[in-house]
Formats: sequence, structure tokens, C-alpha cells
Amino acid sequence: MAEITKDTTIGDILQIKPEAAPALLEIGMHCLGCPSAQMETLEQAAAVHGIDVNELLSKMNAM
Repeated sequence: MAEITKDTTIGDILQIKPEAAPALLEIGMHCLGCPSAQMETLEQAAAVHGIDVNELLSKMNAM
């Protein structure tokens, strides 16, 4: 399974690890299906939502 990095887009994360969707929704990323969200990197999404990217990255890769 591919490792998720700060540069992985939300769209790719949802393809690589569909089980990540509830965790992303839980932290406030409610528009996972939006075209802009699909192209947003994990780092960009974390910044927009005020989330520590390293904590989010650890959580995504632990799944």
C-alpha cells in the first residue's frame, strides 16, 4: 500500500485508503467530493482547517 505524504492529494488518499473518509470528515473536511478538495494536498487541507499536518499524516498512515 502506498504511503501518504504531505503532498498526496485528498482525491488520491480517498482512492488509496477509502477508510480515511470518516477521519477526514471528523476533523472538518466536509466537502471531500468537491473538485477543489480532490486536488488539494493533505498539507493544504490541514492548513485550511487548522489541523497539524504531521498529526494528520500519522493518522492517515496508521490506517
